[in-house]
Amino acid sequence: MILFLAGTSDARELAVLLKEKGYPLVATVVTDSAAASLREQEIETRVGRLPLEEMVSYSRELGVAVIVDATHPFAEEASKNAMAAAEQLGVPYLRYERETREYINHPLVQIVPDYEAAALAAKERKGVIMLTTGSKTLGVFTKHLLGDPDIRLVARMLPRLDNMEKCEALGVPQKNIVAMQGPFSKELNAALYQHYGVDVMITKESGQVGAVDEKLQAALDMNIFTIMIDRPKLAYGASFSSFDDVLVNLTEKYPIPSRG
Repeated sequence: MILFLAGTSDARELAVLLKEKGYPLVATVVTDSAAASLREQEIETRVGRLPLEEMVSYSRELGVAVIVDATHPFAEEASKNAMAAAEQLGVPYLRYERETREYINHPLVQIVPDYEAAALAAKERKGVIMLTTGSKTLGVFTKHLLGDPDIRLVARMLPRLDNMEKCEALGVPQKNIVAMQGPFSKELNAALYQHYGVDVMITKESGQVGAVDEKLQAALDMNIFTIMIDRPKLAYGASFSSFDDVLVNLTEKYPIPSRG
């Protein structure tokens, strides 16, 4: 059995591929919508975050032979738990991560190492700042940016009740919330930037599948400064950016079980 940590649209595609190849797997996701997408493909799915102890006990219960970590590039805690769980269980760990992109050679793009650095860089620039990094770390940005008379913070995130409640608790005005679900085309990004008069856009280096290119290209076309948060630097060990490489290495560590 494979414990498959899914967190992106391409992770779903990989899970479907593994199932088609004959691998037994159980996927774990954080949201009900992600679970529904996998269950449509008849993949058994568990919803909810898995702390380390729960991941270990759940894996033992399933008889997990391999952990495949296909979480979002910024799901640092989940990946750390998956690696630690694999070590405790004595099973192989494989990491699938969408290919990184190179954006560092443009005068309108500033690469920063983390959310705190992004917030501080935006505070120096002032103006209308559009945050496109989701709600999880919203508090980092409101701490530094709200209350500055020279800054308007516009937060773009998924249209979920808990996100709206978080915005209210942190003091983000309703008029500064963009509650929409992507993917967003370059044209739609540009329209939002124009509507709010954006001066600075903050995003994460999530890769092409994460629609970073569309956000960035629209910003560059409009001479909008972009602050891009670099990916966490984790020592994953066996890490691959193509499905074929995952399959080759998975087959070496865990041959497809016989069906009959």
